[in-house]
Amino acid sequence: MSVHPVELQRLADQQLSLTWSDGVEQMISYRRLRDSCPCATCRQPDPPQPADGGLRVLSPAETQPLDIVAMSPVGNYAYHIQFSDGHSTGIFTFDHLRRLGEVPDD
Repeated sequence: MSVHPVELQRLADQQLSLTWSDGVEQMISYRRLRDSCPCATCRQPDPPQPADGGLRVLSPAETQPLDIVAMSPVGNYAYHIQFSDGHSTGIFTFDHLRRLGEVPDD
């Protein structure tokens, strides 16, 4: 992709604002980013539910509002994002981020 982010801002309403080199401005919610993480763990089908009908126990971090803890460039093509729920293995390419910003949040 020839376009790349030229400005990133974390907004108070849990959204990431991106301005691209072609002038396009987009906003992506932290939830959309986290839900669309491209890592292998997140792309696996959901694990089966416990046979006894129990519920998965959440970690303390998973019970808090989702936030971006850190964001760092990966080469000249992506960003590594660390989320407040402890997840940090996804590499978000510029192409992936651009596509996420093109679709409004639900």
